[in-house]
Amino acid sequence: MENMLSELKKIISIDSPTGFTKAAADYTVERLRALGYSPEKTNKGCVLCCLGGEGDPVVFSAHLDTLGGMVAEVKGNGRLRLTRIGGMNANNAECENAKVYTRDGRVYEGCLQMNDPSVHVNGDYSDQKRNWDSMELVLDEPVKSAKDTEALGIATGDYVCFDPRFRVTEKGYIKSRFLDDKLSVAILLEFARRIKEEGLKLRRKVYIYITVFEEVGHGCSSGVPEDAKDIISVDMGCVGQGLACTEEQVSICVKDSHGPYNYDLTGELVETAKRLKLDYALDVYPYYGSDADAALDAGYDLRHGLIGAGVYASHGYERSHVKGAENTLRLVMGLSIE
Repeated sequence: MENMLSELKKIISIDSPTGFTKAAADYTVERLRALGYSPEKTNKGCVLCCLGGEGDPVVFSAHLDTLGGMVAEVKGNGRLRLTRIGGMNANNAECENAKVYTRDGRVYEGCLQMNDPSVHVNGDYSDQKRNWDSMELVLDEPVKSAKDTEALGIATGDYVCFDPRFRVTEKGYIKSRFLDDKLSVAILLEFARRIKEEGLKLRRKVYIYITVFEEVGHGCSSGVPEDAKDIISVDMGCVGQGLACTEEQVSICVKDSHGPYNYDLTGELVETAKRLKLDYALDVYPYYGSDADAALDAGYDLRHGLIGAGVYASHGYERSHVKGAENTLRLVMGLSIE
């Protein structure tokens, strides 16, 4: 999995919260073109690429956009009140390093802290509620007032991107923010690479669709190819209490908060996993929505499914495993390769 992990590290390093995804999308286009494909960018900023094959078209979707923050107010003390992008939780980002990107191209560093974060000063520190109003981004700049910060070019609407802290352990665990869903993007790019470099023959027409608005609910609401029959979201598999999936497995979701996935397509996923002797789990995700859901909500007439490598601590500092990524890649290939 060395190629996939190398690609993942590069993608993770490109900040891309929802609405701030151009650099990551452009990188994805560049990688696909280097492999000999002809990817297209939609007006919305998504990346669509046909990998070849004929008949019974399937779309594998994954998303590049991540959680993050945006400047909501330059405070009187020169620090920044943030509003979240997607489902970013303030308590999960406390004490995290971050970058502020201004509209004129400048980048500043800072750290998200409680409004009064010193336990030697604030006796109520442990009891205070962590939310976006009680926390602030402390800039690594000598600012003391709103005027000082505004002089740096920082303004409301600037994006705040949190440090992913990517690493892979000797035991094969992948730890980083934003494995949801850049791990799946790396898996699909590895799929595309193997088709070209190993001369693999597709038994059906295959698209990959890398979206950029999934975290706010409308990634696949447009741009899906007109001839598509199936759409399979390759997203994170949930790991948690009451669920069967582990980080080493590929999860096949049978139902999420939008309802059940297509029964026949889910059956094909299960049969393929069994045929290939993959380590997989079937699960119901209680608080989850996918790009495949968004496509159906938008009115596309498709069979839909959802798979993904198991991810622990979703929307926080996430963890998966190379075995989960491998099982997911093999399931994608098993549905597509002769």
